[in-house]
Amino acid sequence: MSAVAEQPPGIDELLERVRADYERIEARAAYEAARDGDALLVDIRYAALRDRDGLIPGALVVERNELEWRLDPGGSHRAPEATGHDLRVVVICNEGYASSLAAASLHQLGLHRATDLVGGFQAWKAAGLPVTFL
Repeated sequence: MSAVAEQPPGIDELLERVRADYERIEARAAYEAARDGDALLVDIRYAALRDRDGLIPGALVVERNELEWRLDPGGSHRAPEATGHDLRVVVICNEGYASSLAAASLHQLGLHRATDLVGGFQAWKAAGLPVTFL
C-alpha cells in the first residue's frame, strides 16, 4: 500500500492559513493604536524601499532577516522596545504579504498580540497617514 502524500500548500494558501490565526489591522487603526501607545509599529521593508517611499514616524525599523532576534523579549539581541510577550506589534512590509508571514513567526515566539498591516506601507501612504523622509 502506498500512502498518498499531502500536497504542500502554495503561498496563497499559506497566507490564508497564517492570517486565520490572528486579526489583521487596517492603516488608520494601526496609526491610532501607535499614537495611543497601544502598539509598536515595526517596519520590515528593506532600505531601498524606505529610501524611495519614506518612513512611518515612530516606527521601529528592523530588517526582516533580524526581526525575530530583535523582538524576542528574552533574546540577547532584542531591541529595547521588545518589552514582553504581551507587546502589541504591528509588522509593516511594503504591501502586506511578507508581514503576514513575519507576524506568524512572532506568534511562534510567544508574541501573541502580533499582527500585520493590511496593504502594508502602501496602504498607510494611500490613507494619507504621516510619512517622513531622511
